[in-house]
Amino acid sequence: MKAVVMAGGEGTRLRPMTSSMPKPLLPVANRPIMEHVLRLLKRHGLNETVVTVQFLASLVKNYFGDGEELGMELTYANEEKPLGTAGSVKNAEEALKDDTFLVISGDALTDFDLTDLINFHKEKGGLVTVCLTRVPNPLEFGITIVDDEGKVERFLEKPTWGQVFSDTVNTGIYVMEPEVFDYVEADVSVDWSGDVFPQLMKEGKPIYGYVAEGYWEDVGTHESYVKAQADVLEGKVDVELDGFEISPGVWVAEGAEVHPDAVLRGPLYIGDYAKVEADVEIREHTVVGSNVVVKTGAFLHKAVLHDNVYIGQHSNLRGCVIGKNTDIMRAARIEDGAVIGDECLVGEESIVQGNVRVYPFKTVEAGAFVNTSVIWESRGQAHLFGARGVTGILNVEITPELAVRLAGAYATTLKKGSTVTTARDHSRGARALKRAVISALQASAMDVRDLENVPLPVARQQTARGSAGGIMIRTTPGVPDSVDIMFFDGNGADLSQGSQRKLDRVFARQEYRRAFPGEIGDLHFPASVFDSYTGSLLRNVDTTGIADAGLKVVVDASNGSAGLVLPSLLGKLGVDALTINPGLDESRPTETADTRRSGMVRLGEIVASARAAFGVRFDPVGERLSLVDEKGRIIEDDRALLVMLDLVAAERRSGRVALPVTTTRIAEQVAAYHGTQVDWTTTSPDDLTRVGREESTIFGGDGRGGFIVPEFSSVFDGTAAFVRLIGLVSRTQLTLSQIDARIPRAHVLKRDLATPWAVKGLVMRRVVEAAGDRFVDTTDGVRVVETDGRWVMVLPDPAEAVTHLWAEGPDDASAQALLDEWSSVVDSAGR
Repeated sequence: MKAVVMAGGEGTRLRPMTSSMPKPLLPVANRPIMEHVLRLLKRHGLNETVVTVQFLASLVKNYFGDGEELGMELTYANEEKPLGTAGSVKNAEEALKDDTFLVISGDALTDFDLTDLINFHKEKGGLVTVCLTRVPNPLEFGITIVDDEGKVERFLEKPTWGQVFSDTVNTGIYVMEPEVFDYVEADVSVDWSGDVFPQLMKEGKPIYGYVAEGYWEDVGTHESYVKAQADVLEGKVDVELDGFEISPGVWVAEGAEVHPDAVLRGPLYIGDYAKVEADVEIREHTVVGSNVVVKTGAFLHKAVLHDNVYIGQHSNLRGCVIGKNTDIMRAARIEDGAVIGDECLVGEESIVQGNVRVYPFKTVEAGAFVNTSVIWESRGQAHLFGARGVTGILNVEITPELAVRLAGAYATTLKKGSTVTTARDHSRGARALKRAVISALQASAMDVRDLENVPLPVARQQTARGSAGGIMIRTTPGVPDSVDIMFFDGNGADLSQGSQRKLDRVFARQEYRRAFPGEIGDLHFPASVFDSYTGSLLRNVDTTGIADAGLKVVVDASNGSAGLVLPSLLGKLGVDALTINPGLDESRPTETADTRRSGMVRLGEIVASARAAFGVRFDPVGERLSLVDEKGRIIEDDRALLVMLDLVAAERRSGRVALPVTTTRIAEQVAAYHGTQVDWTTTSPDDLTRVGREESTIFGGDGRGGFIVPEFSSVFDGTAAFVRLIGLVSRTQLTLSQIDARIPRAHVLKRDLATPWAVKGLVMRRVVEAAGDRFVDTTDGVRVVETDGRWVMVLPDPAEAVTHLWAEGPDDASAQALLDEWSSVVDSAGR
């Protein structure tokens, strides 16, 4: 039986280590990761192996040759272009077509029992057996669900936290029959989990999952790379170490010289022909590569040194990685998390701060204090994107320097010469940051259309008019000292999860494109932006009946940018409108929940005294809308969604409504009564936007004041929702209180529970297990439906160590009981 080792990946997240070295050749305990993999294959009798190569292929071939030194028989299948996980194996079909074969990654460290995996495959008689394992954080891996017989029920490739419903992940190790090649197209990029396996399952082909016991680490990040070193030294993974254990946990390879006065506190590893001088102290989890010289008085702790490194006298290295052929001169200090690339020079008494990346062939001058990466810089945080872009405290977390780097990374994801639309709210912080963003975009060969201060929906609409994307900077809602940097796609919508990951990768790799002098972008300030917006709005949204209805409405602009568009709009609508708080207030770019509540109470008083048909209050950037009925009573946001839904569905009588799965199921009753149906989406705004673009969609909302008016835009737009509401009320001749009264009461309760990152995947698996035979919906998180229609939803937060729970029942007590029951499930898994 043959094996296939996939060794073609670039390992971009591991740069600068992989800038000049393919990821499979990165050393773990002074031996390439792929060599550990090949030795594992040999231990299980898989001596004939095909290696698929693409990135820096010659280096892999030159290192391993024909496999003779390992006692194996290696051949190579070279990809001219990346073909994906399945396409690369298809490229080696000629060598594999005659018998069962095993597929394994060349850059994952494991000691799984491959013999038992193969026997399991043969016993089950499957076409494919997927090797699975359980991990604390399944976010970066493909989740796989199997039944009691081991048969695969579902795959989900690289989920968001909202899609995590298990901690059992796909390790990328497979046992396959040659017939699987019939499902892989040649010379195109094809993936197993994303393309081939779903097709096999659709056709009912037997795919099994084998849950392996043992060690497995996908060495894909700097953190996992350093962790793999420590795990080998701690004996957590069964691999071979070259050398001699001269004392417990202290491994010294052949030819190494260690002075008797050196202090060695294991577990640690010193490679062959390394030289450690007197008064050196080497502490746990340090790996010293081959031919390394460590001079007198140096201190190393949790440091990983590749081959041929020179460490000068009295240098201090903690938790860092040093690339091959690099010289660290006297008294230099390199802090935790720093990575120095191959063939660099770090001068005397210089300091490289934690998490700094120094790319290959660079020089850090003597005495330098380096706190940003060379040449490209990084923020170095785990979660770049939050719920609505990149968020942080102004001039603490979100600085002009960070804004420049973010804009440069965003520009790098777009084509040179593209146009990007920029906008801001009325705060001074947003104004300052936007200027930095514009400079970075122009320096990255982007033309910029700057709208200055406009409502968020206007920024989105203008972005969709010929721009490749957009950037909006605003004060974080409810947090006056924080800002959001929001990124739009060419449709003016928030970036999709995939586009966010792409931007995140470019930002993390710190490889920003810069323009040549003749390519610097232009800056334009488009005219008549508000007239363009209102004209388009009135052409697309039905306003018939408004002029004849003689409605009086009260509009609260909440001293925000929504007030900028109202004058030209209200006059053209022909409605009697009383506008309050129209002026901009730079000192109040957002409002707290208490301020907003008191504003709504005041709005209700004015509506009642003015005998208006209803009142609306915009948020400061004009994205969201809150309602007050003709009696001056506040219609809560979740209730306002049902009122709007009832109005729209009653008029349209067909079509689909986009709502997040956290919405009350009363919405289904309202929609069905009027002949429409609900399209349930995830809680992510980009998913609502996706459904909002579809032709049959007539309405969308999130229950928090965000409304989608699809005939005008697929994103939240408070002004468009206001215009549509006026038209609907004018034509229906019903008051908002009458509409509200005919809709059943909903009983949805919410609770947040603190959940450590390390157990989030386990929590979701326990929730699925606890569901038993009850219906489980995994549109977003896990929603468990009881036989009587009550439901609870468990959703991990994508950016915080929190799990959200929603429950709905026929009354509050029932919903509260459900919350209590499932909170105990979440809590027990998190302990």
